[in-house]
Amino acid sequence: MSVIDFLASHALAFVLCATLLGLLVGSFLNVLIHRLPKMMELDWQQQAREALGLPEPEKQATYNLVLPNSQCPHCGHEIRPWENIPLVSYLALRGKCSACKASIGVRYPLVELAAALLSAFVAWHFGFTWQAGAMLLLSWGLLAMSLIDVDHQLLPDTLVLPLLWLGLIANIFGLFSPLADALWGAVFGYLSLWSVYWLFKLVTGKEGMGYGDFKLLAMIGAWGGWQVLPLTILFSSLVGAVLGVILLRLRNAEHGTPIPFGPYLAIAGWIALLWGDQITATYLHFAGFR
Repeated sequence: MSVIDFLASHALAFVLCATLLGLLVGSFLNVLIHRLPKMMELDWQQQAREALGLPEPEKQATYNLVLPNSQCPHCGHEIRPWENIPLVSYLALRGKCSACKASIGVRYPLVELAAALLSAFVAWHFGFTWQAGAMLLLSWGLLAMSLIDVDHQLLPDTLVLPLLWLGLIANIFGLFSPLADALWGAVFGYLSLWSVYWLFKLVTGKEGMGYGDFKLLAMIGAWGGWQVLPLTILFSSLVGAVLGVILLRLRNAEHGTPIPFGPYLAIAGWIALLWGDQITATYLHFAGFR
C-alpha cells in the first residue's frame, strides 16, 4: 500500500500529517509575516531611487525569505536548527533566547499552533481530497495576510493575487464553486467594497479602507463564488464593529484611529467557505422562508 493510499484510507493519519505540516508551515509563516513587509519596503526604496535618479547606496546584505538566517532581535544570536523546531523549541527554551535569555515573543508559537489547528480542521473537514489541499493553502495565506495587516495595515499583492488566481483555477474543476460563479464572485467582491470606498470618500472626504481589502474580498469570491459574498460582508462588518470598539476602548484610542479590516474579512470568508450554505439555510428556515 502506497503512502497516498494509506492516507486516503486512514482519516486520522491524514489529520496528524496535516497537523505536523501545519506546524512546519507556521514556522515559515512567522518568517514571511516578519520579512515580507521589510522586503517590500526595500523594493519601494530602490524604485524611488531609480525614479528620482539618486545614487545607489553601498552594497547591502541580502535580505529575503531565506537569508539572513534567523537571529535573536535582542543579541543577534543566530538561531540554530534545534532551536527552531515548531512549538517544541519554544517550550524547551522556556520562551527565552538561549544566549541572552531575553523573552521570545509569544506570537511565534501561537502562529505555529494556529497553522497546525487550522490544518488539522481542514484535513478532518474535507478528508483526503483536492479540496483539502487547496483549502490548506488558502488557510495559511489568510493567516499570514491577517497578521501582516494587523502589523502594517497592508495586504500584499504578492499574497492576495496568486491566491485569487488559484481560487479561479481550482474552480475550473468545480472544487468549491462553478467557474462562472467564481468569476462573478471575484468581480462583485472587488466592486462591492470599491463602491463603498468611493461613497464613503465622497461623503466624508476620507478613505475608509484600502485597495487591499477590495482584492481580498475578490479573492474570497473567486474561491467560494458570489454566493459567499453577502455572508462574508455581513460577518466581517459585525465582528469588525464589535471588536473595533473593544480595541479602541482597550487602547484608549480615538475613533479616527485606523483599524485593519483584512483580518475580519479573512475570518468571515473562511467561515463562509466552509459553512456558508448551512448558515444561509438555517437563517432562511428560522426566518420562515423555508
